[in-house]
Amino acid sequence: YTVMRYTCWSACYEFEQCLLLSAVVSVSMSFNRVCCLFVRSHEFARGLVEVQEEVKEEGVGHVAMRNLFSLETSSMETITVEKKSRKRHIRESADRLELSKKVEERAEFRKKQNSDNLTHPPEFIVRPRGQTVWEGKTVKLHCTVSGWPKPRIAWYKNNVVIDEKAHPDKYTAESNYNMHSLEIKSCDFLDTAQYRVSALNIKGESSSVATVVIKKHYVVPHLSVSLLDGFCSEHGVTFETAIIDSFEVAFGREGETLSLGCTVIVYPTVKRYQPDVLWYRDGKALAESKWVHTHWSGEKATLTLVHLNKEDEGLYTLRVNTKSGFQSYSAYVFVRDEEVELEGVPVAPLDVCCHDANKDYVVVTWKQPAVEGSSSILGYFIDRCEVGHHHWAQCNDTPVKYARFPVTGLIEGRSYTFRVRAINRAGVSRPSRASDPVIAIDPHDRAPGPSAPFTGMIKFTEEDATVGVVPGEPTDLVVTEATKNYVVLAWSPPAQRGHEGVVYLVEKCVAGSECWQRANTGMPVKSPRFALFDLAEGKSYSFRVRCCNSAGMSEASSATGDITVGDMLDLPAAPGPAVATRNTDTSVVVSWGASKDVKHLVGYYINYTVAGSDVWTPANNKPVKGTRFVCHGLNTGESCVFRVKAVNAAGYSHSSLESEAVVVKAGIAIPDVPSGVHLMEAARDYMVLAWREPAVTGGADIRGYFVDYRTVKGGAVTCTSYKAENLKENLFYQFQVRAINMAGVSEASLPSAALECKEWTIAKPGAPHDLHVLEVRDSSLVLLWEPPTFDGRTPVNGFYVDIKEAVAGEDWKGVHEKATKLKYMKVNGLIAGRSYVFRVRAQNLAGVGKTSAVLGPVLALTMPGTHEIILDVDDDGVISMIFECSEMAEGSEFIWSKNYKTLTDTSRLTIVTEGGKSRAIFNAPSLEDLGIFSCEVTNTVGVSASYTLTEAGLKRLLDISHEHKFPIIPFKTQMAMELLEKGRVRFWTQVEKFTTGCHVDYVFNDAIVENGEKYQMNFDKNSGIIEMFMDSLAVTDEGTFTFNLVDGKAKGSTSLVLIGEGPHFVDYLGFQVTPECNVLLKATVRFYDNRVLSMTLSKKDAGVYEVKLKDARGKDKSMFNLTEAGYQTVLNELFRVIANSSTEISVKSTEHGIVLYSLITYHMEDLQVGWLHKEAKIAHSDRVQCGVTGEQLWLKVNEPTEKDKGKYTINICDGKDGVKRFCDLSGQDRARVVGGLPDVVTIQEGKSLNLTGNVWGDPAPEVTWMKNDRELVSDERYALKFEHGKFASITIAAVTTTDSGKYALLVKNKYGTEAGEFTVSVYIPEEEKKKDSLPQCMMVNREQEIKICCGEVLVCILPVHHVYTDVLNLNDEPGKNHGLLSICLCQHWVKQLGVSPFRRIIVSYSTVVVAWFVVCVCRCKDVWSNQEMVDFSVCCFQLLLSYLLQHYCGLNFRNTLY
Repeated sequence: YTVMRYTCWSACYEFEQCLLLSAVVSVSMSFNRVCCLFVRSHEFARGLVEVQEEVKEEGVGHVAMRNLFSLETSSMETITVEKKSRKRHIRESADRLELSKKVEERAEFRKKQNSDNLTHPPEFIVRPRGQTVWEGKTVKLHCTVSGWPKPRIAWYKNNVVIDEKAHPDKYTAESNYNMHSLEIKSCDFLDTAQYRVSALNIKGESSSVATVVIKKHYVVPHLSVSLLDGFCSEHGVTFETAIIDSFEVAFGREGETLSLGCTVIVYPTVKRYQPDVLWYRDGKALAESKWVHTHWSGEKATLTLVHLNKEDEGLYTLRVNTKSGFQSYSAYVFVRDEEVELEGVPVAPLDVCCHDANKDYVVVTWKQPAVEGSSSILGYFIDRCEVGHHHWAQCNDTPVKYARFPVTGLIEGRSYTFRVRAINRAGVSRPSRASDPVIAIDPHDRAPGPSAPFTGMIKFTEEDATVGVVPGEPTDLVVTEATKNYVVLAWSPPAQRGHEGVVYLVEKCVAGSECWQRANTGMPVKSPRFALFDLAEGKSYSFRVRCCNSAGMSEASSATGDITVGDMLDLPAAPGPAVATRNTDTSVVVSWGASKDVKHLVGYYINYTVAGSDVWTPANNKPVKGTRFVCHGLNTGESCVFRVKAVNAAGYSHSSLESEAVVVKAGIAIPDVPSGVHLMEAARDYMVLAWREPAVTGGADIRGYFVDYRTVKGGAVTCTSYKAENLKENLFYQFQVRAINMAGVSEASLPSAALECKEWTIAKPGAPHDLHVLEVRDSSLVLLWEPPTFDGRTPVNGFYVDIKEAVAGEDWKGVHEKATKLKYMKVNGLIAGRSYVFRVRAQNLAGVGKTSAVLGPVLALTMPGTHEIILDVDDDGVISMIFECSEMAEGSEFIWSKNYKTLTDTSRLTIVTEGGKSRAIFNAPSLEDLGIFSCEVTNTVGVSASYTLTEAGLKRLLDISHEHKFPIIPFKTQMAMELLEKGRVRFWTQVEKFTTGCHVDYVFNDAIVENGEKYQMNFDKNSGIIEMFMDSLAVTDEGTFTFNLVDGKAKGSTSLVLIGEGPHFVDYLGFQVTPECNVLLKATVRFYDNRVLSMTLSKKDAGVYEVKLKDARGKDKSMFNLTEAGYQTVLNELFRVIANSSTEISVKSTEHGIVLYSLITYHMEDLQVGWLHKEAKIAHSDRVQCGVTGEQLWLKVNEPTEKDKGKYTINICDGKDGVKRFCDLSGQDRARVVGGLPDVVTIQEGKSLNLTGNVWGDPAPEVTWMKNDRELVSDERYALKFEHGKFASITIAAVTTTDSGKYALLVKNKYGTEAGEFTVSVYIPEEEKKKDSLPQCMMVNREQEIKICCGEVLVCILPVHHVYTDVLNLNDEPGKNHGLLSICLCQHWVKQLGVSPFRRIIVSYSTVVVAWFVVCVCRCKDVWSNQEMVDFSVCCFQLLLSYLLQHYCGLNFRNTLY
């Protein structure tokens, strides 16, 4: 049967057919004509082969229109059908292909015959175009170049060739069919340059230049963008939009409801006109849903997020569109995880989506959560639910690690939603938010998109019957996904499959076998997708597909190659190191390097922890794509550490390197603009200017100012005044100033008025300048200023300070009547909460001069948290001043001053600063310390305080200090004795002041007595009475009774003497050795103090000692023999004390080897000390030496070897067997440099220097790099690395002449120190040398003294003595002239170069004399410091001496001692 149907075809298809027919006619008419064949898609091409008939139609537009719209028919044009056989159709196609091939061959042959005529130089058809983009964007430059032979293309940046292979992450260059492009990724400010593309072949070269400008912008959490400059002709106005009462950065928790709102004002108001209000999340427009509700009241725009979920986290933007433009506002919304029910389980996944839905198949994807819980996530469970039901069915029995899963077995025509749960060792997480519903249906059966426009043409075709036709085999079989859990196959349906549909049979085969097995035995497959589970991980399989219908089964498709079951997608690499920078008081900006070679990156998670804690908190719960993120919600003042990890479908990467700890504080910004530029003094060729410092310093100290007049003058100046020199008289100038801090340079101030450069002749002084205030309180402040630079005819002899309230109508009032000679004044009598302005005037003998610039307004108010200076006397009697600051910023410092002049003399005060507290300690308090001491904290809002130390106050402090140093317990009464009944005796006293910790020792004749039968003691701590009772007195009780009191550091003593007979010895003269190794000769005497003689024993002290007692009552004598046996006895006891005071053996490393040592209290010559190694006595040699230095007993081992390992013992004589100390050095190696460093490195200026030294030592040594005996630290200039404990490297990016010098790699561990030294010499190319060459040296006689004045430096070269020539073994002949080292310097070179400006040493004649000394006397003291002059002189001497020894004595730099 014949089926007639009509179809509306688009105009483009009709045009395509007409061109095709014309092409056929053209080809048949001429072989020399090249025609274009227009071919449709592959479906149309296949139709040309299969269709037996081709229909030729005539238009019936008016019939179709009437049938479609009026349903009435009146006439129809005839349709002519011309049948074309299949054979004829194939023949015509073959003829066309053959004809096209001949035409191409003929054209190619002609090109080869005339190749010379075709060659031509490169020519730019399309030149690259300059572009201006924002920082962070990608720029792509395009060009089209013709030329024969094909030209080679090269790209240049500022005339430096671009190597895209060396920087693949930055540049990508492509060339296709004479079209060339250069892509610059992630542009930053340094990419601003001129880019040149060069095309070159044998005929010539051509180039074109394009300028790329990268504009900086700062990303802040609150972003407001507007474009409101369009005039609305419809309403005749220009709408202006303002967004106020905007929402801030918001924080919510899962399950809560959050509302965001802004007030929108549109001016002017037009009736019946409302702007379009749109909401966006991460740049995507939000639509109304059950989760998102928007409301616009005409003034207030509100967005409500119902039941928050992590999918709702992101940057929210409100955009208001009017007919004059738009304005927008943005802020970030953070969504925190809901509290987990079971501790340790992961949080829920997010962003569950469905893809590639078909009749019975869908792919579910999701994103991994930010928190894995107490252990790593083991996998995920996927649940599905049919729409309209509430039952969730689990789709997988085994957890899948991949964040992507194919769900099969769906019922065609039904809708499903999906959710995902994560699992770890602690349990299963809460389910994610359900996905949007998806219907299981063939994609071709879904609602069609917009149809082609109606062309007025109806096409009728006839189709062959396909009932009962066996379908063809499937094609394009590929493996789209492969993991260790499943493999997903995809294919194209067969072209011939009939109308009843087909099902697919999937077969698999193990690699290496020919056995094919059905994979879907229990499940018919209707979709051209299928997921195979239960495959053996690691095995290889091949797959093929068949299809069948009621007519039969097709042939099998082409088999896939061998597919190994495993993850095709690797885990992402760890991101680059995290870098954290301050942003606000509650946020930090974190940036990191992108993960390299990562596929299908989902984003990054940022975690942070408080420094010192192990608890990591997620900063974001939704992955971010960029490499920069602002972490909000931090606590001000905390020190936080950050790290980043990447995530893709395969899982998480390793965490990046942790950032440096950063304090959560507001970041440093560029300072405000200086103001009030005014003239302070003028002369014929210079003017002195002054200005006010910025009101806001940007959180950092002002480092200086730039002064502009027409062009910038020199470098930055550090004060608020400047002397502009070399001006022209009677000309007018304008000036402006810019401030600089560590964040950058501020905008320029407003230009000053036109100032005439004309010498001042007035008699009165100029205006004081640099007014500022300190110590602002409710009722007072301290005003400081600098004297005028112009004194007038006579010197300034005083100042006047004026004040007034900062309100209109107030008059100036003098703070004081008499002029003050000080440059500061404390202004009292202020009213809290009011603002004041100040000015200062200077006077001389001619009168009062100009007023200064007005300072203020200054608010009289004590800021919260303000502290005053506190005087403190500690327990040791040390007097100090303490000042605390609770608002310390990064870089803040305490500046102490005396009489408001910064303290530079450290002999009077010692400053100790710890955190937010600074202590100024008086070294030796005296009258010299009287004055006003003040302390100011830099980089804060005027935090300062002062204390005035008077003579009376100093005396009081000294008394308190003495009491603290030597505290005494006061007694109300001294010890007394009472006779009680029955002969009982009471000794008692009363203490005035004491603590509960007071302790009493009861002493009789220097012996402590205890409470017992004879003595009964009592100390009543309530009344302070101390008592001791005795039943009776006897002759043996004659002597001294003492109460010794100890109360902490305080002591007290009171005594009573009972006298009955004459003096005599209780204990005769003997000896005692103290722990300090002093020998005491001691005797105990009745009724008198003990007699003690202290000495440091030596042989000269030997002899017989005698003590005699005598008074009116009698006499006594005691002797001690300190000779021979007595002397040896004392000596042995002294040896015992010394030996037992020795410390354990310690090890110290030196540059030559190791030193083993032990410390003793005292050393004397007779003390015997022996060292042993492995229980054998150590023999003294040049390499192994022992000795004594002070109280240190040491053993030196130079250049230790393997033989020196083992146990070391020191034996110290103690008069008996000796005292031994041990140290085991087994298995240890001293640190040393084993190689890798050259002796001398010569390198051209501007090149990069990289040196690596190999080091060794056990334990691993500490590595230090030195330059000219000064330690180097790793910074932007020097990159210092120490890797694997073996390789130490130094890298200097672009060397300059200042990098020349003596370098050393110093390695050190506890067993030794060694330095590997080398010399770096940086030279300048000849063309640069010519520019910087110095004045020609002068040839003089050796006895002549030369003085050369160059600029502002006087260079003196003194004559050289004969002895220095003789030292160098040079044949000196009298009368000959010798070249002297002449180096002429000028102030200009010092300022411009910033380093020693000499470039070469000129030596003349055959002999060379060392120039002994070069003295530079600078007229300007600020050119060089004393230390720089010394360094310069030493450097000159070293360079010349090295030159002589190398060129005249044949010695090498490396082996020369300078």
